[in-house]
Amino acid sequence: MQIIAAGFVIIILLGALLLCLPAASKDNIPIPFIDSVFTATSALCVTGLVIYDTYSQFTLFGQLVILFLIQIGGLGFMSMAGMIFLMIGKKIGLRERGLLMETMSTIHIGGVVKLLKKIITITFLVEIFAAGLLSIRFIPLLGVSEGIYYGIFHAVSAFCNAGFDLMGVFNPKSSLVGFDTDVLVNVVIMSLIIIGGLGFIVWDDLLTNKLKFSKYRLHTKIVLVGTAVLITIPAVIFFFLENNNTLEGMTIGQKILASIFQVVTPRTAGFNTVDTGSLTEGASFLTIILMVIGANPGSTGGGIKITTMFVIILAIRAYITHTQDLNVGGKRLEDYVPRKAFSITAIYLILVSLASFLLISTQPFELLDAMFETVSAISTVGLTTGITSYLNTGSKIVIILLMYCGRVGSLTVLSAFAGEKIKANIRNVEEKIVIG
Repeated sequence: MQIIAAGFVIIILLGALLLCLPAASKDNIPIPFIDSVFTATSALCVTGLVIYDTYSQFTLFGQLVILFLIQIGGLGFMSMAGMIFLMIGKKIGLRERGLLMETMSTIHIGGVVKLLKKIITITFLVEIFAAGLLSIRFIPLLGVSEGIYYGIFHAVSAFCNAGFDLMGVFNPKSSLVGFDTDVLVNVVIMSLIIIGGLGFIVWDDLLTNKLKFSKYRLHTKIVLVGTAVLITIPAVIFFFLENNNTLEGMTIGQKILASIFQVVTPRTAGFNTVDTGSLTEGASFLTIILMVIGANPGSTGGGIKITTMFVIILAIRAYITHTQDLNVGGKRLEDYVPRKAFSITAIYLILVSLASFLLISTQPFELLDAMFETVSAISTVGLTTGITSYLNTGSKIVIILLMYCGRVGSLTVLSAFAGEKIKANIRNVEEKIVIG
């Protein structure tokens, strides 16, 4: 855990140093170091919150630095290191396999190298295929070479759930608002977000068992059902909340497309096809809920994860019904699972609450805007109501720390610096306290 936590910090600093070079900015003037750290953190932690418009501020060199950070962050730096080891023929030892297991959130250390090969292959095949589809739309608008480059950049950004875009070529910080009715762009981006957010374990299960749902692992079943539910129900709610607001003037088909996109993207992607700052309070709060839940373990997404939310619901039901074990699908979950789920969620909510308090205490932000920003940061989403560019230095540091904790994992960060605890042979006398 310490190696993973420290590794992300080192790569962030290296990326920041490159982004603050004059060659990275179009005006040849270095950006402030705190801003380069913010951008590098947002890219490596696949968040998408930006102080500068990526196209307007950064040269091709700067954009490529961001793109590489996104790819490293999406797969995990140990996965990228493993890929390099495989390319040069270096043997991956037990220590490296343990790190890969932690990075990819796999259950067993056995077969981790084989899984790594699958992940790398799937990642690049999906990104190349999606880049080709997106190029069909971008080439007529930007020319062949630039159109292909835009296809590659947005395919990688979407698959890694990063949310960085180059749409500043049309309108700065507009994300995909100009393509709100474009079926090809919407479907490709949404598909990439969903595939990237499923998680490496689910990919492996789907490849092994194809469409035989009954043979899937319990984890895969929870992820697939949860993903479907978190797309369909929120999309219907969003449609009715925004029907006469941001969706006004669209056809029914376009409204449905925009509604689905706007509930898929909070699952830690960060793209938007409607103005996020113009959403009703109900739609904004719905977006916050979706950002909190996020994607799945071992994926390119953030949030507390669907499986964590599922375990919490299961634990609440078990407590209410006086059931000792957490049973689902004819199986019993391990005893430590609910404790870990509640710990992750508690730490998440404490960090969001503290960060939101710091933002509204030091700057004149509305509470909803501050909550939206902090949840977006720690869930590595990248959506904003428009306050990112107005953050002062203190607020930028707060958001940087949230993005870092969100990608590495708050529990991982705390555990990395907590040190190892020796298991005691003698337990203390039990005492009772009142809860609730």
